Amino acid sequence: MHGRAYVFLIIATLCWGGNAVVAKLAVGHISPMTFTLLRWLVAVAVILAISLPQIRKDWPVAKNHLPVLIFLGVIGYTVFNALLYSAVHHTTAINVTIEQAAIPFLIFVANFVLFRIRVSIAQVFGFSLTLVGVALTAAHGDLRSLLTLTVNQGDALMIFAVLAYAAYTIALRWRPPVDWRTLMAIPALAALISSVPLMVWEYRAGNLLLPDVTGWAATLYTGIFASLVAQILYIRGVIDLGANRAGLFINLVPVFGTILSVAILGEQLFAFHILALILSLGGIAIAERWKPKHPATA
Repeated sequence: MHGRAYVFLIIATLCWGGNAVVAKLAVGHISPMTFTLLRWLVAVAVILAISLPQIRKDWPVAKNHLPVLIFLGVIGYTVFNALLYSAVHHTTAINVTIEQAAIPFLIFVANFVLFRIRVSIAQVFGFSLTLVGVALTAAHGDLRSLLTLTVNQGDALMIFAVLAYAAYTIALRWRPPVDWRTLMAIPALAALISSVPLMVWEYRAGNLLLPDVTGWAATLYTGIFASLVAQILYIRGVIDLGANRAGLFINLVPVFGTILSVAILGEQLFAFHILALILSLGGIAIAERWKPKHPATA
């Protein structure tokens, strides 16, 4: 019944798994805030080229929901990616992708606390497995380091990034009744505009690095695949399945990201990475298999 939504979400997470790898490849070829701004410049140019007539049609409705649409763009697009592109300067692409498995757990907690969306005991167990896997990755295999708060700077930045994306996913419940092209275009434009102050700050701090050929290649990938393709498919998945169930598929980002990081970047795969992936996959399997039979509409 939801086969199409599953395919959408799998493709989206594959694109996002590649996002972390491409971000790591871009280190030294483009600075993080410039990367964020140019990514959304590409995305906005493409989405506006294919959706202007639809945006005009949806504008009477969209203009009444601009705060929500702007929030989606600033938090889900700008903040998340600016933090991710900064994080890969201090930690591995594998860590960055595995830590994104915390997003479904945060979505679950927010939905339960704010909206009392019903979950099963099995889902709680599945989310818990995922959280342990994320903690193991952030601690680089030593959970005791969490007690002394000795977490790598990049991993700490990524934790804030996943908080931002969880907030974005929850906020999608207030999306206006407009076409997916409008729902993508206006937040993307908000992301582009909100990226400008970040690039200015980067310039004033003396950290601005304009892209070379590799930097532009990374920008084009993220602007088209990680921005447009993935975001559109993820939105469609949330619409079809609800935030709780669609959010579970983000657990596939670590799987794809880890495989690509080892294959393309040659990063070392440690035992704790494998254990964290097992916990993440086990969590998504358990939570999806034993979800409530009649969940509340998300």
